[in-house]
Amino acid sequence: MELDLDELRVLTNWAASCASRVLPLIPDDPRPAAAIAAAREFAAGGPRTRALRTAAWAALAAAGETSDAAASAAARAAVGAAGAAYLHPLASPHQVKHIVGPAQQAALARELAGGSAEAEIQWALAQAPAEVRATLRKFPPGKPGKTRLGELHRLLESALRT
Repeated sequence: MELDLDELRVLTNWAASCASRVLPLIPDDPRPAAAIAAAREFAAGGPRTRALRTAAWAALAAAGETSDAAASAAARAAVGAAGAAYLHPLASPHQVKHIVGPAQQAALARELAGGSAEAEIQWALAQAPAEVRATLRKFPPGKPGKTRLGELHRLLESALRT
C-alpha cells in the first residue's frame, strides 16, 4: 500500500480541524494547541520533523497530567492530529485508529464536557474531504473496542467508508 504526502497532508488538516474544535476545553495548557499548530504547518506543506513528533508527545503528556476527562480527551485529539502525519502504509486495522482518532477523541471530549458526541461526529463527517474517505478505504476495517470510545470509532468509520 502506498500513501503519499498529499494524502497525509489532507488527512492531517482534517484531523487538526477536528481537534481544534475542542481546544477551548484545555484553556490552561498550551501543549495541545502547539500540537495542532504543528499539524497545520505540516498540512500546509511543511516537512515532517522531529518538532512535529515532539509536539505530539507533549500533548500526550498534557492528556495524562489533567484530572479533567474532557480536557484529557481534547488533548488526545491534538495528539492524533499531529500523529496523522505519520500514518503508516500498513494494511493493519490498527492504522484505522490513527485516521478516526482525532475526530473520535474530539467527540468524546465534547460529550464529557456536556455536549453531543453525535453532533461533533456529524460535523467531522461533513468536513471530511473525499481524500480522507479514500485513504480510509485503503485499510481493512478497524477493530474498535466495546467502550464508548469504540462506539464513536464505529460511527465514524462506518460513515467515512460509505
